[in-house]
Amino acid sequence: MRWRVRVAVVVLAALVVRCGRTPPGGRTIVLALDGMDPDVVGMLVSEGQLPHFARLVREGASGRLRSIPPLLSPIIWTTIATGKSAEIHGIGHFVAVDDQTGAALPVTSQMRRVKAIWNILSDAGRRVAVVGWWATWPAESVRGVMVTDHTSYHFLLSPGTNGEVDAAGTIAPPEIAAELRPLVRRPADMSASDVAPFIHVSAEDLARPFDFNDDVSHFRWALATGETYRRIGLHLWKTQHPDLLLVYLEGVDSVSHLFGHLFRAHDLAGDLAAQQARFGDAVEAMYRYADGFLGDFMDAMDTDTTLVVLSDHGFTLGALPDDPTTTRDLRRVSERSHRIDGIVYAYGRGVKPATRIENAGVLDVTPTLLALAGLPAADDMPGRVLETIVAGMPPPRVATYENGERAVTAGSHDAAVDPAIVARLQSLGYVGAHSPQSDRNLAAVAFQAGHYEEARQAYARLVTEHPDDPTLRTSLAGALGALGRLDDALAELAVAIERAPLRPEGHHNRAVIYERQGKTEAAIDEYRTALRYDPRYEPSRQALRRLTGSARTRQPTSPAEKMAAALAKRASALARRGDYPGAMKALDDAERIAPRWVTVYQYRANVAFLMGDRARAAAALRKALELEPDNALFQANLRRLEDGTAR
Repeated sequence: MRWRVRVAVVVLAALVVRCGRTPPGGRTIVLALDGMDPDVVGMLVSEGQLPHFARLVREGASGRLRSIPPLLSPIIWTTIATGKSAEIHGIGHFVAVDDQTGAALPVTSQMRRVKAIWNILSDAGRRVAVVGWWATWPAESVRGVMVTDHTSYHFLLSPGTNGEVDAAGTIAPPEIAAELRPLVRRPADMSASDVAPFIHVSAEDLARPFDFNDDVSHFRWALATGETYRRIGLHLWKTQHPDLLLVYLEGVDSVSHLFGHLFRAHDLAGDLAAQQARFGDAVEAMYRYADGFLGDFMDAMDTDTTLVVLSDHGFTLGALPDDPTTTRDLRRVSERSHRIDGIVYAYGRGVKPATRIENAGVLDVTPTLLALAGLPAADDMPGRVLETIVAGMPPPRVATYENGERAVTAGSHDAAVDPAIVARLQSLGYVGAHSPQSDRNLAAVAFQAGHYEEARQAYARLVTEHPDDPTLRTSLAGALGALGRLDDALAELAVAIERAPLRPEGHHNRAVIYERQGKTEAAIDEYRTALRYDPRYEPSRQALRRLTGSARTRQPTSPAEKMAAALAKRASALARRGDYPGAMKALDDAERIAPRWVTVYQYRANVAFLMGDRARAAAALRKALELEPDNALFQANLRRLEDGTAR
């Protein structure tokens, strides 16, 4: 049922800190606000909408928190909690795989290979309280209280107050669950008046059965979870008196995924305009909710408390896709909208007012929290102590806090709620039909860190396991190329491109190798091919600008083509706003002016598809293929239309 790996940790016993002898520091509250974007916070603060964040700027320290790709919450929040990168801590995705059934299972605390901040402080004799943090189920034994990330599913989805609610491992110690139960709010508790500041929906919408694929249900879950964790966090701060309290808020990220494309978007039409009327205020309202969440914890502080506010990444809002057919249901915004910079604020004990936190990264959080507690960071934590937050010199570092072997398990079951957790992740686009990506992500982290041979070995193992996966072969080629094995890399890319000609990464990587071999024209052709199949693929866009001065796959030359290109661009903008009739009129004009400009037919197919006119879409693609018979994208889309698999 489960596989286990024993992870040996080397300990220099003489250098391991004797934590119990370290004088305690003050108390610390950490608020983890998933997906909160620094630019959006700054804009809303300037408009007077976030008074508590404005107070943090005036009376505390503020800055950006640079994350580490892949920008997926379980990975980053575990990095923040451990001070170690993903290839060390071992959490590589949202899900793992049951090795018997192949089913996707949510990641668990047992998969983490190293200690988290709550383990270190517990070992030092300090009290901790952790509420809702990613990858904390099953609850670990700590000196204090652990309310795991599965709690919201048990409490919010279970119909009763017994049985599944108190499933083993959800809360530690388990006897505190009865005390916390009155603080819980479920999705059904979110009444019309509760949701009115965020979304504008009917009584019939609120009466529908719960389903994570239903926007209203999903929003009510996010709001109920935020309210539950806010109440529990404040209660534990006042009753348990922890030295460190960590509270997680999901709402900003979930609402940005559900409705982020509507944020301050102008001139929408059709279905998008209808969506905006119902859900267009949700993101701003959730930022205001997070500001109130922050204010409640600021009010609960005393003079011996430091408050640290973080997000794991930012979020691009108000952006509609260039090609609307790539996101048939525009209400599901993918993780490609995540941005590398999150937020970091500090306030309270020892923090100088109106100061900037410069060059902070997610690896710096654990060393800083340890310093706030009066404890040293470890040599195996690559981050630094953020001196803007910590008053005075931190204690000298110790070698490590790892003091033995930690069993790592992938496949632990929480049968009562595992399906609900996976369903929510699927509804946000995080878990698709393919196998989970944990090992791939860990290999990618090794590559990004410059550990090319380690990455090559990891990708080679994965290719052996999944020889028909073109993405893995492309990644293996990248590692081979970085090691200077160009011919081997080209061989892998040839297989990858044959099996997945529409994926831009294969063409781009082949272009990079051609450049290294001095084959500039061949490289330009490959970069253009990558953009032909994904016009948003930024690495190839940048490469083409560098080599040719333009990122266009083909430049319009005649006045007629230039006019047609301008009309096609206008049609694309109209389609993104939902004005399909206007887009078709612009394309009719473009076709009349330049009937051999292939982009006209590509865009016509996209708009016709969105309008539900499959026959018209297929006719446009056939015309496009007359002009570009080798275009694999047109071939694939026409095939999908004809065999009925296009959705």
